[in-house]
Amino acid sequence: MVETLLSKSEYILRETRSLFKNPAVLWSGGKDSTVLLHMISEVFPDFPFKVLHLDNGKEFADTYDYMGEMKKVFGFEVVTEQIERKHDDITKLSCCGHNKTEALKRAIRKHGFDAIIVGIRWDEHGIRGIERYFSPRDKEFRWKVFDMGKSLQDAEFVSWGIAVKDFGDCDHVRVHPLLHWAELDIWNYIEENNLPVNGLYFSRSGQRFRSIGCTECSVAVGSNARTVRNIIHELENTKEEEREGRKQDKEYAMERLRSLGYM
Repeated sequence: MVETLLSKSEYILRETRSLFKNPAVLWSGGKDSTVLLHMISEVFPDFPFKVLHLDNGKEFADTYDYMGEMKKVFGFEVVTEQIERKHDDITKLSCCGHNKTEALKRAIRKHGFDAIIVGIRWDEHGIRGIERYFSPRDKEFRWKVFDMGKSLQDAEFVSWGIAVKDFGDCDHVRVHPLLHWAELDIWNYIEENNLPVNGLYFSRSGQRFRSIGCTECSVAVGSNARTVRNIIHELENTKEEEREGRKQDKEYAMERLRSLGYM
C-alpha cells in the first residue's frame, strides 16, 4: 500500500523540481513534514529544495532538539523565519494561525520562493480534503475555492504522467505531495523506514501528541502507545480525529485560515 502511495508522491516531487526554479519545503519537526523530507532525500541524491521553518519561539524543547538532530541526519541547512506573535482574531491565539501566514509571506518575498512544498494530507481536516496537488495562490496568498457555492478551481489533471503546468498569474504555488496519504499511512512509512520521529508522539504518563504544533496550541490525548507499532495499533482501533488536539482547528477557524493563505 505504501509503495503505491509513494510512487504518486515521488512523481509530484519530480514534477515540482522540473516546473519551479526556487521551491522550498516547509518543515515543522512533525511526522508528516519529516516523512516528506525523508522521501525527498530518497528521490534526489542532492536534495534540491530549500528547507523552511516558521518559528514562533514557542516550540516544545523536544521539537527543537529533534530538529537539530535531524538536520545532521539529512545534511541540509534550514532557513528560519520568525513568527511575530500578536493576537489573531481568527484563532484567538497569538502563537500561530494568521501570524504563521504572515511569516510565510515574508520568507517568500525575502528568498524569492516560487513554490512551497507542504506535507498536508486529505484526512487531517475537511478543508484540506478538497485541496489540489498543485494549488496556486494569488498575490494576497488567498486560496479561492468557492464563490456563491460554485467551485472556482479548475479540474486538476494529474494522471501520473501529465500534470498541470499553466498556473496563470499567481504569486506562488503550494505543492502537496502527501495529499492522498492518511495518518496511518504516515506511521506505516515511518515503521518501514525506521525513521526517527519527535518523542512527543510517544506516551508519557498516559498521554501523547497525535498532532504537534507549539506549546500554546497543542493538546495531548490519552494514550499508552510508547512505540511506533503501538501507535499503528492504536490508530487501527480509534475513531477519534487526529487534530482534536490542535486549538486552531476548532469550528470554522481552519477554513478561514486556509482561505487567507494558511498551510
